Amino acid sequence: MGKTAPAARPANPRFSSGPCAKIPHFSLDMLADAPLGRSHRAAVGKAKLAEAIDLTRAVLGVPADYRIGIVPASDTGAVEMALWSLLGARKVEMLAWESFGEGWVTDVVKQLKLDAVVRKADYGKIVDFAEVDFDHDVVFTWNGTTSGVRVPNGDAIPADRAGLTICDATSAAFAMDLPFDKLDVVTFSWQKVLGGEGAHGVLILSPRAVERLESHTPAWPLPKIFRMTKGGKLIEGIFKGETINTPSMLCVEDYLVALKWAQSLGGRKALVARAEANAKAVRDFIAGKDWIADLAEDPATASTTSVCLKFTDPRIKDGAAFAKAVAKRLEKEGVALDAGAYRDAPPGLRIWCGSTVETADVAALMPWIEYAFEAEIEAQAEVA
Repeated sequence: MGKTAPAARPANPRFSSGPCAKIPHFSLDMLADAPLGRSHRAAVGKAKLAEAIDLTRAVLGVPADYRIGIVPASDTGAVEMALWSLLGARKVEMLAWESFGEGWVTDVVKQLKLDAVVRKADYGKIVDFAEVDFDHDVVFTWNGTTSGVRVPNGDAIPADRAGLTICDATSAAFAMDLPFDKLDVVTFSWQKVLGGEGAHGVLILSPRAVERLESHTPAWPLPKIFRMTKGGKLIEGIFKGETINTPSMLCVEDYLVALKWAQSLGGRKALVARAEANAKAVRDFIAGKDWIADLAEDPATASTTSVCLKFTDPRIKDGAAFAKAVAKRLEKEGVALDAGAYRDAPPGLRIWCGSTVETADVAALMPWIEYAFEAEIEAQAEVA
């Protein structure tokens, strides 16, 4: 092979888009205060869960009158709870521009069988929010984890909307500023931007969403794990740390450690700045190169967490095979683990640039991508 391998390597090669890199300098010793073998209903367990909710509110800047609950089944569970419990009271619009958004469309149209307005955009783009009727309930992802695009801001969402806005923000929360006054439901998993452990979701409800829960009875049966009301009233305990099912206190402790790390940096603004610096390191590298490009077509909607790249060299014969080979080579070299594009997305790479990733590691990875690209071009020529 012609080119010499880069001398520098990322100190942490974990660029997976979920579960994501742990906080810098993480060690299992940080979890020593976890109340293992204790009931989450005991005073110690309740205190930990309440602290996780309080710190979530503080770091994200969630309004005081919004409820925050820790729920089962990661972000998926949180979104499903919202869809099954809240929809059906009025017309619904589903916005999708990547695979997870497509999944919510399937749930609403095929499972709940609602006559929804479905608006879709190709990978690398988002839908035109000016066309959306916010007097309907509107469901969308803030950041398209598999397409590398995001909603730039909440300006297109009217303050006087009649419908609810239900936002899957799992790869945006803690790395992007979320306009809570424009969002009635926000969901995320702490395994994304804060690098927490899997299986737990967070569900944030505005007063308008609570009002809907208490006034609307869905036309379909609700599994116990989705039920947030009893006798027409919100089950307030869910939003004080009395979880629907048993949480892992080890995972809760891990989340608390990450939240306290975030606070030590300066909170949400510092986390946002870290993600933006990471994404800039990628985009500065690919700028002007004719063999690689951002999957996001408009810089205004380009993600700062899940940065998706596509190979554009005309010499590439099989795009999917080539991209997989590059990702495999990066993993073999130990410089980037889990950096391939999502299975349903266009072929390419997906570099997680969330707040737990160090910018120096992103910068160190970039020459390795070029090295792996050139090695695969050479290998392809040899086969031919």
